[in-house]
Amino acid sequence: MKVLDEKKFISLINEHQGLIHKVCIMYENDPEVRNDLFQEIVLQLWKSFSSFRGESKISTWMYRIALNTAISGFRKQSRLVKTVDLRDMHLNISDAASSDHEENFQKLQWAIRQLSEIERAMIMMALEEIPYEEIAETIGITQNNVRVRMNRIREKLKKLMCP
Repeated sequence: MKVLDEKKFISLINEHQGLIHKVCIMYENDPEVRNDLFQEIVLQLWKSFSSFRGESKISTWMYRIALNTAISGFRKQSRLVKTVDLRDMHLNISDAASSDHEENFQKLQWAIRQLSEIERAMIMMALEEIPYEEIAETIGITQNNVRVRMNRIREKLKKLMCP
């Protein structure tokens, strides 16, 4: 790669690092693992950078690679036996200082983590106000299918948050 390409790539990562961080947060709880995932996504973006043809928006291309990397890592990890230390769980039992807004946000994050990896990707993009057209292109389904799935995802989230 040329030095110019490297500078362009670094600029691109700096400009869109929030997108990568959001994907990492959606798929990983552990901050160390999240950092590893961030690095893996950047590596995959770098490997694919020379083949980006500009046929889609740069953010769509980045989402696709980030999500594919996160999902493939998630699948590998889901085969491992996981243990959870109850002290690490963020249960707002008697924290009077925390607001309802923060509690609702925590519930929403928990509920989103209960979704399948594709559903998680879709809701994350929807929360970012990415148009259904781009979501469809990123995930590889039709816009109509995105609409149907988003309705189902919203219903799942309602049930998870308000049992």
